[in-house]
Amino acid sequence: SMDISDGSPTGIGCRHLSVRYGAHQALYDVSVTIPIQQITAVIGPSGCGKSSFLATWNRLTDLYDHCHVTGEMWLHGEDVLSREVDLIRLRRRVGMIFQTPNPFPLSIKRNIQLPLRETGIRDRDRLDFITERVLQDVGLWDETKDRLNRSALGLSGGQQQRLCIARALALQPQLLLFDEPCSALDPISSGIVEDLIHELRQQATIVIVTHNISQARRIADHVAMFWYDDGVGKLVEHCAAAKAFTAPDNPITAAYIDGSRG
Repeated sequence: SMDISDGSPTGIGCRHLSVRYGAHQALYDVSVTIPIQQITAVIGPSGCGKSSFLATWNRLTDLYDHCHVTGEMWLHGEDVLSREVDLIRLRRRVGMIFQTPNPFPLSIKRNIQLPLRETGIRDRDRLDFITERVLQDVGLWDETKDRLNRSALGLSGGQQQRLCIARALALQPQLLLFDEPCSALDPISSGIVEDLIHELRQQATIVIVTHNISQARRIADHVAMFWYDDGVGKLVEHCAAAKAFTAPDNPITAAYIDGSRG
């Protein structure tokens, strides 16, 4: 891949990525390229480093005491692990959606406009335009346009999760990370969010950690399978979803997918 200014490759990927918390090695020697504007599902049992893998992309790992990350990571030419990285800018470029919806305890409108104002957008017409556009994008506009000044906490769980996605989209991220975004939602809300994630790959590259193999089967273009070896998380397979679900190279992947049907 072509190298640009700071020597980081173009595209999105990592080489020899390792994460440890104090003496505990959570993830070891992961090298992977994330296909652009596609959905990569990260699957595997609990405790094999999937959430740690996600948290390295926008340096949430910096927030944990004694967390040590080594290796190389790049995002469209930028060295993610560099000490010089502007973390505020990085976290705008890399949106994160958590398992439990986490809207700000503010109005629906302020949830989207506060981060935009922090980036320097002050023009009210522009703020309102972006607000409407991202709420349309997540299918929330019709149900919220008459209550934009009411608290986001009055929305249902599924609506709150879509608002959090809209809030991330407003910043035009290049990479969107989802950490089990449907596991706290009822099946109907979960289906709506899942369909939304599937559509969003037109706007951003998506990495989603999911325990739901059926969900991965429905929406993923690629699958990254994590497992542990002596308690240490490792990437054991990364391939097109069609291959992962029909003829994976690694017997662990085959057994995991087989045993987790449903």
